[in-house]
Amino acid sequence: MTADVMERRFGADVDALMPAGAGSEQIRAVFNGFPAAVVALCSVDEDGAHGLVATSVSVGVSYDPPMVLFSVRKESTTWPALRRSPHLGLSVLGEDQSDLCRRLAGAGDRFDGVRTHAADGGALFIGDAMSWLDCTIESEVEAGDHTVVILRVHAVGHAQDTAPLVFHRSTFPVLRGL
Repeated sequence: MTADVMERRFGADVDALMPAGAGSEQIRAVFNGFPAAVVALCSVDEDGAHGLVATSVSVGVSYDPPMVLFSVRKESTTWPALRRSPHLGLSVLGEDQSDLCRRLAGAGDRFDGVRTHAADGGALFIGDAMSWLDCTIESEVEAGDHTVVILRVHAVGHAQDTAPLVFHRSTFPVLRGL
């Protein structure tokens, strides 16, 4: 593609491309500028409830069988407890659950006062979420400082009148017109 074709397609800002250095301000700005749904991945076992928040979830990875994926930092201290569970509960958070998201992403008792539903097999779901997926781990792939986890979906639920919580540039903007 020639420079004049690139400029017509992308505009003059394409000249502002910079190297994608690991952990650089540029790469963080681009990644944080990518709007994403917020998902709580949770389970419960004899040690209690475990959960983490992810914005790296991709749905529709496969429709037959139904699969989704997400990525988790290798240094996560919560993922080892979650991955031991036979089933994981994925709750796509609703637009009014930003405070809950911050709690689930923080330290301490993440589930104190949170309405949850435990399903057979250890999946734990967050009340008032937009959608729920009951999943098992299909496979894991090492990817830099993260692990990409492919999940098989066994059961789903959806609240038709709830808009998703979206994370964009470290904020939770409200989607209009849904």
